[in-house]
Amino acid sequence: MLHPRTLALALAAVFALATGHGRGETPQAADAKKDPPPLPNEAQVMQVKLKRSQALLEALAKEDFKSIEESAASLVRISKATEFLRAYKTEEYEFQARVFQRSAETLVEKAKAKNLDGATLAYLDMTVSCVACHTHFRGRKRD
Repeated sequence: MLHPRTLALALAAVFALATGHGRGETPQAADAKKDPPPLPNEAQVMQVKLKRSQALLEALAKEDFKSIEESAASLVRISKATEFLRAYKTEEYEFQARVFQRSAETLVEKAKAKNLDGATLAYLDMTVSCVACHTHFRGRKRD
């Protein structure tokens, strides 16, 4: 198991890469940034996951296996980097997070194999896990 600080730094790096930060910077601009980027909060992580999921749907519709693989791989990295958040969650969250990660990993495999049906089914599994998790937490907030 990685140290929580290592995971936090990995999450910041994944978030920066997933949102496009750090591309095309001049060396002077990079030097001007001495402080590490702030860690994204949970809402920001969810927004990135949503954007990647939307990109996956578009890639599936276009049969763009390279984009399917890239977006799914990004979701795998994000889900692994945010594992430390799970310490404060419920068993249902743990279960749905595992389903989400496995589905994203399957999407990568199916994209590499150019298996559109398999990728579509993995996308559906991933989406069901998102909806189930959000439904679970909305119900908990009402209690």
